[in-house]
Amino acid sequence: MPQPPQATGTPDTASRDSGPHSATPPAPARRPGGRTARIRTQVLDAVRSELVEHGFDALTVDSVADRAGVHRTTVYRRWRDVGGLLADALDADTGDGWQPPDTGTLEGDLAAMNGEIHAALSEQPSITAALIAASFRSEEAAGALRDFWEARYARCEITVERAVERGEVPPDTAARAVLVVATAPLYHQVVLLRTAPGPALPARAARSAALAASAGVFNQDTSEPRDLP
Repeated sequence: MPQPPQATGTPDTASRDSGPHSATPPAPARRPGGRTARIRTQVLDAVRSELVEHGFDALTVDSVADRAGVHRTTVYRRWRDVGGLLADALDADTGDGWQPPDTGTLEGDLAAMNGEIHAALSEQPSITAALIAASFRSEEAAGALRDFWEARYARCEITVERAVERGEVPPDTAARAVLVVATAPLYHQVVLLRTAPGPALPARAARSAALAASAGVFNQDTSEPRDLP
């Protein structure tokens, strides 16, 4: 559900998740595209590149600063450590302008979203998969990833609301449950099993979820799937 030079000196292993990351203070008012925004873009691009190329264990503040062409003290002052960098990378993705597709049917909407997930997880290297993996190693990244999922699911609930208005699914259908069931097979296949999903999986998972929703499987009271009658 879319979305994602060599360092000098001693690797920043001590700073990685050494404690709670302090919230970044509000940035001063600035014009869009100003120096502060450019630096953030350079640094977060460097975070993503370093993560997919070298993995979490090699990700350091120094390597990110060097790759971004930014002085390391600037990175330490704003992001403090690797956890802060990862959290901000995910926060930046949360604030993008992406909206779920509107194809005219629930199955079509779910299939289109699954197609985007499939592409994001299958690309090589995959920043989406790398950020998910890093979230298991960094508490700050894990929290930021949860916030990212919450924002994405909330944004996608309109697909089920539209289906209710069209009469495709019952009025009490739990949107979150439909979305989880529709998208979970892709993450299970790629992230857990670490195998490439077949090209038919995105559409098949979408169809299964849409059919279950139309049959009244998802109950708004519990937000959990019910047994088929």
